[in-house]
Amino acid sequence: MKQAVILAGGKGTRLRPYTVVLPKPLMPVGDYPILEVVIRQLAARGFDHITLAVNHQAELIRAFFGDGSKWKLEIDYSLEDKPLGTMGPLRLIENLPQHFLVMNGDILTDLDYGGFYDAHVAANELFTISSYRREHKVDYGVLATRDGRLTGFEEKPLARYEVSMGVYMLRRDVVSLVPADRAYGFDQLMHDLLAAKQPVRVRPFEGYWLDIGRADDYLQAVDEFASQKHRFIDG
Repeated sequence: MKQAVILAGGKGTRLRPYTVVLPKPLMPVGDYPILEVVIRQLAARGFDHITLAVNHQAELIRAFFGDGSKWKLEIDYSLEDKPLGTMGPLRLIENLPQHFLVMNGDILTDLDYGGFYDAHVAANELFTISSYRREHKVDYGVLATRDGRLTGFEEKPLARYEVSMGVYMLRRDVVSLVPADRAYGFDQLMHDLLAAKQPVRVRPFEGYWLDIGRADDYLQAVDEFASQKHRFIDG
């Protein structure tokens, strides 16, 4: 059995006014809500059990996805009665398997979730992060100074950095590190694992990835899904 936990409880405040009526996971990308795109991808890669961690407008998400039979897998729900961050909801989910996928429900990517899962399990990793290389052009001339004197100058430099894609594999041991009944995020967990000198694997991904949490990125995802639909889902 391959199980995934999809974090779908956020309010989507960065996507307002789009999310005033619809919860972010139901925002359409082409003919499908973004969360349906994710579920179709997981089903195609052998996942047969998905837990949706929900909070904001949970009843709309439950009404749309039901028990998952439409996609030939099982969907169940974990309801937060208060916001618990990105990792806090895991403490509410019972009977998690030894290894499982955790991901945000608002990303568009062609990552092979099955391959990512299998690589983590084969190495029996504790925690694996799927990462992506991003570039950001600084729109200003950047000054390097020392004691009030210019020591260097770079016009509109290009910054490169490696970011988390919001897709993770966890061994069940990690859940015991998550405090119960309070908000606890991915950032806090990473700091705690580093402090405890626990190993965290980072697997770079070089395909397509876009977090649609901001309005500009959402509109980009809509355009690129329309022109590259075959890249994300079959049919």
